[in-house]
Amino acid sequence: MPRPRKIRFVQGNPIVSAFIPDKIPPWGQEEVILSVEGLEAIKLNDYQGLDQETASRMMNVSRQTFGRILAEARTIIANALVTGKILRIAGGNFDMPPRGWGRHRHGRGGRF
Repeated sequence: MPRPRKIRFVQGNPIVSAFIPDKIPPWGQEEVILSVEGLEAIKLNDYQGLDQETASRMMNVSRQTFGRILAEARTIIANALVTGKILRIAGGNFDMPPRGWGRHRHGRGGRF
């Protein structure tokens, strides 16, 4: 029996739910699905420029798991861009981090 998946943290819901090409390719209109945590991995690493160690801690996964999520997301995006497919952002195994999660103590007195 496989181990249950850890909940992956994302900082917010996607702004848009799909990207649609302006022309339909000759072979017809198809779509690929990018998970919300895949979008989060792309956002943290490629858009915000965070290293994989920092980004993996923000998503509450190991660095190796983060690398797998990132590689899969890049493959899905490349497939959509090269072949003219609709890129839909949906699904996944994620949650928003608890309030105050990931904050570090600064100085004395327990201030956050």
